[in-house]
Amino acid sequence: MTFWEHLDELRRRLWYVLLVAVVAAVGCFCFKDALFTVVMYPKPEGMRLINVELTQQFLTHMRVALWGGLLIVSPYILYQMFAFVAPGLYAVERRMALRAVGSGYLLFLGGVALNYFIIFPFAVRFLGEYQVSDEVQNTITLSSYISMLGVMSLLMGLLFELPVVCWLLAKIGVLKADFMKRYRRHAIVVIVILGAIITPTGDPFTLALVSVPIYLLWELSILIVKRVEK
Repeated sequence: MTFWEHLDELRRRLWYVLLVAVVAAVGCFCFKDALFTVVMYPKPEGMRLINVELTQQFLTHMRVALWGGLLIVSPYILYQMFAFVAPGLYAVERRMALRAVGSGYLLFLGGVALNYFIIFPFAVRFLGEYQVSDEVQNTITLSSYISMLGVMSLLMGLLFELPVVCWLLAKIGVLKADFMKRYRRHAIVVIVILGAIITPTGDPFTLALVSVPIYLLWELSILIVKRVEK
């Protein structure tokens, strides 16, 4: 294929992705009750959210529907990306790319699930009940709840990509297992700092819920890099 034929192929696949994503987002928008049942599940019982802007609830509905649609069709999006680049790869490279994409996708979903079911409920409960004074009452807005859920889910999903990143770096010869072992203590400090940034609750238990899984991923990454070096 010529350069322009490649561009036409890319444009065609991007249109497919856009069409499917729009259909999925519209579907999520139509099933508002089911969508927001999922979104509000981590919210502590008894916590009430408020809205202070005229258009905020409608815009939030649209934004969450878009996120939900993208999440639903994400396997199809990854398939289209892989199908576009696969013809230009050797068989070994295709297997490596498929392994990296599949593992990365599952790890990302694992990070999102950990945040959704465990980390975010603890964080929102602590922050929702935290008071600097009895004279200051918390009133949580819908937009702040949605934003915090989205940002924390994204960060945890990206952090769970650590084994895939280490595997790729080891494949190109940049990362060694001995280096990761030598700087294990430094990695622990960085992991704890990242955990504190993600969940600024001051609660050691919640901090451990974030830090321990990431540290275990670090140890798993060492084993993966060792295997690549053999």
